[in-house]
Amino acid sequence: MEREEFGQTVRRWRDRVSPDVVGLPLGGRRRAVGLRREELAALAGISVDYLTRLEQGRATKPSGQVVEALARALRLSDPERVLLFRLSGQQAPGRGSVSQRIPPSVQRLLDRLSGNPIVVYDAVWNLIATNSAYEALTGASAWRGIERNGVWRNVVGPGPVAVLTPDELAEQQEALVGDLRMTAARYPDDQSVRRLVAELRRQSPRFAELWDSAALPSRQDTSRKKFIDHPEVGRIGLDCDTLVVAGDDLRIMVYSAEPGSEDADRLALAIVLGTQSLMG
Repeated sequence: MEREEFGQTVRRWRDRVSPDVVGLPLGGRRRAVGLRREELAALAGISVDYLTRLEQGRATKPSGQVVEALARALRLSDPERVLLFRLSGQQAPGRGSVSQRIPPSVQRLLDRLSGNPIVVYDAVWNLIATNSAYEALTGASAWRGIERNGVWRNVVGPGPVAVLTPDELAEQQEALVGDLRMTAARYPDDQSVRRLVAELRRQSPRFAELWDSAALPSRQDTSRKKFIDHPEVGRIGLDCDTLVVAGDDLRIMVYSAEPGSEDADRLALAIVLGTQSLMG
């Protein structure tokens, strides 16, 4: 019964969310009142098949990470978020856990900046939100599971989105692992942090070496020029500003190009091409 009520509630709340509210285009004929199932799945970073099984009450109990992702994508209020967790058979994470919640005030800020590619990470560098411009530029909507963790991508996986020299990559790896170490110290009782560290150690000798060195990140500039090699547009030079929301332990990265520049034109074209690909 709880699984059915959870799914029915998600479906009702999906129907009330207008696509333009979450930055999706309204073009084309739509049968769905609100978000299509595939749109909500993409926003939450889960498969359409899994969302279908959740809505139909056929899936096992969703993880807290999935519930949080659905709450964000559905733009739930704080009481609604708590209810969704209860319907999933869980309690909403407390202060002793790494939060993946984006409060309404921060969401309003993200909406105002939505013309730029934006990505939001939690305190352990799990990707928890993107906008359509970032997905069009990077293909992030296809990332699943641990692929959505920034430490994994930079140390274990395919590498960063931006083009870096070997020295720059080493510096970025050290900074990310050091930041993760500080997060682990702030949340000593969060089992998900321990599991992530154990998995990264298992997969990567480089991560284990950096972790065991106990090095902490040096103070770094939160604004940095980055270059992205786009397969159709070519190299795009972008300013990347990282905004830290201290109270909620979030990291927001905003990419922008100087107005009127060649990079701005390339970015606009990359977003158009990427958006067409996502919609196709």
